[in-house]
Amino acid sequence: MRERQHRRTGTAAALAAAAVGLAVCGTGCSPTGAAAEDARAADPVESLHRAAAGLARAGSSRARTSMEMATGGTRVTIRGEGVYDFRDRLGRLRVLLPQDPTGSEEHRPITELLAPGALYMKNRGAGVPADKWVRVDTAGLSDGNLVTGGATDPSAAVELLRGTRDATYVGTAEVAGTAVRHYRGTADLALAAKGASEGNRGPLRAAAKGFATALVPFDAYLDDEGRVRKVRHRFSFVNDTHEGTVAVASTVLLYDFGVPADVRLPDEDDIFAGRIAER
Repeated sequence: MRERQHRRTGTAAALAAAAVGLAVCGTGCSPTGAAAEDARAADPVESLHRAAAGLARAGSSRARTSMEMATGGTRVTIRGEGVYDFRDRLGRLRVLLPQDPTGSEEHRPITELLAPGALYMKNRGAGVPADKWVRVDTAGLSDGNLVTGGATDPSAAVELLRGTRDATYVGTAEVAGTAVRHYRGTADLALAAKGASEGNRGPLRAAAKGFATALVPFDAYLDDEGRVRKVRHRFSFVNDTHEGTVAVASTVLLYDFGVPADVRLPDEDDIFAGRIAER
């Protein structure tokens, strides 16, 4: 693979135009103050459908992720932190795995590169040399990499909101010192896949088939510019080793919009081509 340096360039004028509010005054101006707040509260589904466009206008941000699941009577939390470019849909996360329950094994952080249709992991373990990357086709994963990588791709997390079937406006709140509007609802993975960008369409379509249900409950927090500051999804999937389903709560927190988010994908020679050991 030829090495590429991705930088945020250009503008998102078309996306900005699409995100203009539906209610305008007779002279073409947008509602402000209480009127704007009333409009957002009156149509939460439309506000959530437009959330991805708000992040494209922002260009990039820092991101923190958290994934919680209960398995074998133990609650496990995987945390990640990094940057994301919402225009090129490229990200870099440093993912921290939980300590072994016995305390005998300490996992090294995994570096993950997120790209349209692909996940790259370094320090993967399982027989992979420390200087090599593992590439995974996310459209080939039963969960579309919403869970597998231990961190939900921020772009996919937000585009899932395009599949919002129903939602309610809960009220105002605060996320990391920023005033936000809190929405609660349910998204349909299959519907989200139809409206998603090309890179997320395949993974979301796979997740719609692979999860126990295509319906995903969520809480989303948008700022006054329509940007997602925080989104929390609750996924359910069938565990092959245990009866019933496993519930996973995935949270993505976005902040420092406009921060440099240059992401370089690995050369083909740096990608591991051998067999990954079974754990």
